[in-house]
Amino acid sequence: MKQKIIATITLAAAAAGSLQASQAGDIVATDAYRWTGDSIIQGEYKAYAPSDVEIISDYSAQPHYFMPIEKRWKLRNDISSYPKLRSDNRLHNAIYNMGLDEMVNAVEPDTTLRTGKEWAGVWTRDVSYSIILSMSYLQPEASKISLMKKVTPTGRIIQDTGSGGAWPVSSDRMIWAVAAYELYKVTGDRDWLEYIYPIIKNSLEDDFEITYVDGAVNGETSFIDWREQSHPKWMQTVDIYASQAQNTGAVHVAALDVLSKIAAELGKKDDAAKYAEMSKSLNESIIKKFWMPEKGTMAMYTYGREYPIINPRSETLGQAFAILYDQVPDSMAATITENVPTTPYGPAIFFPQIKDMPAYHNNALWPWVASYWVLANAKTGNEEGVMEGIGSVFRPAALFTTNKENFNLDNGDIATELNSSNMLWCLAGNLAITHRVLFGITFETDGLHISPFVPKALAGTRSLEGFDYRGSKIDITVNGYGNRVKDITVNGKRLKDVNGAVIPARPKGNYNVVVTMADNDIAPMKVNRTANVKSPLTPLTRFTHDADIAATNPGAPYENTLQWNPIEYIAGYIVLRDGERIARTRQTSFDASVPGVYQVIGVDADGVESFASEPLSNQPSVRVKPAATATVLKSKEVSYQPDGGVINGYSGNGFAETDHNTAPVVFDIDADGDYFLSLRYANGNGPVNTENKCAVRTLFVDGVKAGTVVMPQRGVGNWDDWGMTNYIPVSLTKGKHKITIEMMPYDENMNLATNHAIIDALVMERR
Repeated sequence: MKQKIIATITLAAAAAGSLQASQAGDIVATDAYRWTGDSIIQGEYKAYAPSDVEIISDYSAQPHYFMPIEKRWKLRNDISSYPKLRSDNRLHNAIYNMGLDEMVNAVEPDTTLRTGKEWAGVWTRDVSYSIILSMSYLQPEASKISLMKKVTPTGRIIQDTGSGGAWPVSSDRMIWAVAAYELYKVTGDRDWLEYIYPIIKNSLEDDFEITYVDGAVNGETSFIDWREQSHPKWMQTVDIYASQAQNTGAVHVAALDVLSKIAAELGKKDDAAKYAEMSKSLNESIIKKFWMPEKGTMAMYTYGREYPIINPRSETLGQAFAILYDQVPDSMAATITENVPTTPYGPAIFFPQIKDMPAYHNNALWPWVASYWVLANAKTGNEEGVMEGIGSVFRPAALFTTNKENFNLDNGDIATELNSSNMLWCLAGNLAITHRVLFGITFETDGLHISPFVPKALAGTRSLEGFDYRGSKIDITVNGYGNRVKDITVNGKRLKDVNGAVIPARPKGNYNVVVTMADNDIAPMKVNRTANVKSPLTPLTRFTHDADIAATNPGAPYENTLQWNPIEYIAGYIVLRDGERIARTRQTSFDASVPGVYQVIGVDADGVESFASEPLSNQPSVRVKPAATATVLKSKEVSYQPDGGVINGYSGNGFAETDHNTAPVVFDIDADGDYFLSLRYANGNGPVNTENKCAVRTLFVDGVKAGTVVMPQRGVGNWDDWGMTNYIPVSLTKGKHKITIEMMPYDENMNLATNHAIIDALVMERR
């Protein structure tokens, strides 16, 4: 009964359009929990801070979950060398101190940053997002060493092992560049700037050749790297390479901008202009491709094969990143913060959820993503968005007395597929909320800036003591509330320009900074509060032969009827041909006598759409064997261990092999017209979900580059498991043509030693 009363009050507040306190002392109240005074209350459970260095919780996890819950945190490490927070809220102080305490745990003996209690080592994306949030200034030396460990011997940024063999199926490694430049802005270390410039440039130059296609960036959604968790089940890892994610694109826009700024600071004017223009052009193209004005949000990614479509889900990190790095106009940024769905537990990784998939990336809140969302809401001036975002980070930190990795959006619990305590990027986000929002600390090349965003619910006086900036110690006090600064004094002297650098890039001595806020009422903005919606299941489609259609339309393809399984509680279906929506129906079949690539989307009564079904083509196609084929395996890069010692399943008289040492694979064809080209290949060098032996090659038509073919791993020793590469559109003039598959320098993968696959045939499909 208690929980129901709280929910009723909170929903009433939401309906009124403002985050009013549902009970005396409430700071944040949603349909799921309350932050009241020094406590978090969620139904029958409560967590509270008896002091600034202790949190006690009586939360009980889902029964039989593999990971136990700690009921108490108490300071274990010496955190006296880090900025000390003083505020009127004991719970805030304790959560902040827990972040520092766990940060100390995260620094390994080799001065690298450990990813989490259950995740050893340095991961490129994890450490980079953490450095951007707060590790750059709290752990600058560990940040530097960690970044240096994520560089290949050839001077490229390492893409961590992942789907289909890492890069280029996953292509978000460029977040390293943004983190490396953030570290430079903190330290001002010129040697570091000169070190990172060629690494970023080399990595981006390779990406230009392999992942930049049609005005966006190919590859997996940044950090959401467990493919079934965010993609339809029919998608192969090669389909993920061919997809284009908004947030991975946003990372590349920021990386290009960073490269331009570094070039300018190093006096490389031509490079600075070149990369600035590339960043601007890519950004404009991404907005055009992903912006959905009818929803007021960006689409998550494109997917499909021959004719990609958008996945209209809202994804939180990419949109927050675009706002924070000035990739969208102010009006669009504000619209995004008002329209991204927010559940009672906070912003989802993406929305809506996938119905038949357990919680991890799907159906989950990750506190570090919520922290980026808080920063984005503060930038747009969305006060309620900031408060609910802070609550979504502080609630689990208090109830679970650690900075856990992720939480189930159905009940706020840690019962997900994988989890970890002491998670680096989550503790980094926890700390960033205090430093970057409530104290408004940012780092620029001209010095340290201070521009706090203090919601009225957090009005008061708070201070940071001993904040280190380039060897100087700074004490900062912020009085009042609002998003406008009334005045700033530094060592007792009032600044004339409150928008400039408060502490110069070359500080001298120590500083005492006092910021007085204007106590202004921030213009109200909306929060799109919603239940945790699940999308319908994905239709399973097939082609069949309809004799009546064939009789009345002799030119129709043999497979001329599209059929699919009925989905329970569905309101109807949308049929697509060649990526275009051509029909709506309540039936489970469709006349496909017009040749094309067909898909079906299910729509429920509320208009929520399923994933599109696997693309099925009834266009004519032809297989072309390599000009010379052999079944003798001669690669020096791998040892073959196929089932029974023999490779089966290839067509004709054999297949070709490609590795570092073999000659290009050649196809001679006699054709004209428009085609999609792909290869039938096998890669048994590694599992589907990890390692780094994705094979990459460049396809040339008559000596002219036509595109990249990617041959991801399909399972250890699975040399009989033949799959298709991505599709490359080409237009061929009448006559004979030579198509070659070659390994270029920019095709080198993350493994460096093994870049190998076998090729059965070239498949040419009419378009």
